[in-house]
Amino acid sequence: MTLADQKIAIISDIHGNIEAMESVLSHIASQNITSIYCLGDIVGYGPNPRECVDRARQLSLSLLGNHDNGALFDPDGFSSGAEKAIFWTRHQLEDTSIEGAQERWDFIARLPRTYRDGDVMFVHGSPRSPLNEYVFPEDIYNQRKIERIFSFIQKYCFQGHTHVPGVFTESCRFYAPTEIDFIYQLGDQKVMVNVGSVGQPRDGDRRSCYVTLDGSQIQFHRVEYEAERTCEKIVQIPELDDFLGHRLLEGK
Repeated sequence: MTLADQKIAIISDIHGNIEAMESVLSHIASQNITSIYCLGDIVGYGPNPRECVDRARQLSLSLLGNHDNGALFDPDGFSSGAEKAIFWTRHQLEDTSIEGAQERWDFIARLPRTYRDGDVMFVHGSPRSPLNEYVFPEDIYNQRKIERIFSFIQKYCFQGHTHVPGVFTESCRFYAPTEIDFIYQLGDQKVMVNVGSVGQPRDGDRRSCYVTLDGSQIQFHRVEYEAERTCEKIVQIPELDDFLGHRLLEGK
């Protein structure tokens, strides 16, 4: 069965936010979805890494994100708050007194960096640097960067990492979901689609974001979740910066 025969949901950047993840998965359950793909960063920042890994293990596909990689190895290029959070996350995953610790580590250690289905590519960061490269909306003004990135794309690419959803075109255009009424039709032009973030949106909208791919139609979805509850959990954990919780309330 090819992607053209399926309706898939694509999520990314859960970041240990189980309230957001459960709300999104519940929303997906009402969409007649055949498969769910996760583009990485299951953990990091949030208060429930174990629970989010356990849910991710039930999905059709999960990729490795830079925070997942940071939990396995030493974090590279992280801010002080993100670094503290990933060391705390590692401790939570390492705790062998909690059932399933080895299975969670094995799952994360086996996560691939990329996945291809025909001419469709799935990555966390970018097709040029799947783990770490950020592609922001303002990068459309850096024609050389966009041209180089698109040279790695056969036709379509789905990504996360920046937590800012939208569609990049090969002609150096960027469309935010609100500009296109949350729907984009795939055609002959190469495109790169950022699916946004489930657990830590940063586009000024606090609601979780994910996309569905149904044939040639991409639809962006926004889902309410109990951000206050997640924020409260973060504030109660000394190793997690309060800012990581407070930003959830503003989507920044």
